[in-house]
Amino acid sequence: MKQISEADLVARLSAPVPRYTSYPTAPHFHDGVGEADYRNWLGRLPKQQGVSLYIHIPFCDRMCWFCGCHTKQVNRYDPIPPYLHAVGQEVSLLREAIGFSPVLNRLHLGGGSPSMLRREDLEGLRACIEAQFQLDDRTEISIEIDPSDLSGEEFESYRAFGVTRASIGVQDFDERVQKAINRPQTFEQTAAVVEGLRKVGVRSLNIDALYGLPYQTEETVSCSIEQVRTLQPDRVALFGYAHVPWMKPNQKLIPEAALPDALARVRQARVASDILQAGGYLPIGMDHFALPQDSLTIAATEGRLHRNFQGYTDDACTTLLGVGASSIGRLSDGYVQNETATGNYMRAVANGQLPVARGITLTDEDKLHGDIIESLMCRYSFSISALRADHGSLSDRIVPHIQQALDADPHGLADFDGETFRIKPHGHGFVRTVASWFDTRMKEKQARYSMAV
Repeated sequence: MKQISEADLVARLSAPVPRYTSYPTAPHFHDGVGEADYRNWLGRLPKQQGVSLYIHIPFCDRMCWFCGCHTKQVNRYDPIPPYLHAVGQEVSLLREAIGFSPVLNRLHLGGGSPSMLRREDLEGLRACIEAQFQLDDRTEISIEIDPSDLSGEEFESYRAFGVTRASIGVQDFDERVQKAINRPQTFEQTAAVVEGLRKVGVRSLNIDALYGLPYQTEETVSCSIEQVRTLQPDRVALFGYAHVPWMKPNQKLIPEAALPDALARVRQARVASDILQAGGYLPIGMDHFALPQDSLTIAATEGRLHRNFQGYTDDACTTLLGVGASSIGRLSDGYVQNETATGNYMRAVANGQLPVARGITLTDEDKLHGDIIESLMCRYSFSISALRADHGSLSDRIVPHIQQALDADPHGLADFDGETFRIKPHGHGFVRTVASWFDTRMKEKQARYSMAV
């Protein structure tokens, strides 16, 4: 095979593709799936299986221009308590539809900025959840934190809420980069939050960092990641900035001329990865790193790694209930997404309705291809025998699909020995591209995605 330069390889393989935090991906959700479908699915949940719960807090007191989440900037706290009341109503509606009180394996508060919540509101939210779900010492409770929200008094409220894991947004410590994304945050401020969380017994800390931001260079990324490493988080999520201004108008405030190109992004990611691995972190999937003793590393080693809308996880629950405006839930039958506008969401639950706006029912073929894509994203491989054990004879149709994909792969990114399809080491950075080979729904609907590297 003719050797090509890294620059040519990146140029050819950086075409936009999904991030594959679900399959089918969100652009394929439609309004043909609604509340009745969701209630039917919830009513079929087995009593012996635990569930996980994601609660979306969309509010922020500052709009970060890089953000791709469903958020709502507020200048005062007043809108938050009524929203949390609606969240409590939705939790009750879910429990009613399920028909029993499920064991809660995981609870995650995401946003937005759930770190904006005051102690009394966290207490009320905890009481509401305890009234509808079974929590115990094995329930892992995590929260996303913007250090600029915290004054220091909030740490005890996290102890009372039962937080076991916290994810701290950093993105980058370079002042020029921070100014370009409207995210001022000092290293000292972040270090104080890390110390405060550890003092109140938060067992595991994750730090989110980004590459591909405006004005970032290999040197600035290196400096920021070195600072992250000194904080000794248990995990680091190293995401490539997804520039999608056609979806997120706030990103139009970012100077596009200052964004690094695809090759620069690849090299920034490599520099950051090298620093983290030199510091003892092990790579998990395409963009996570964890210390050897972390549960994510253990799950990856034992083949129990999964991927969902929060990224890589060791959560084995097949049911993830999404609560709050825009939240996405995943069940064995399909996906559902709530109303995105907070007003519509609150009105629906006030009327006793599960606030489903859209979703998708999973076909047997979706489940097969979803398992293939998740396995590639988590392990860079999949085996025919494992597929056959879970999907029976349906998996046999994958073999000719594999051969077609390899025949159309001039760069030798993967190989297949008749049993195992495997992405080669030089193809790991293009795992999203390889995963897209098995995305049979991409041709059904034209959608715009972020850069593949």
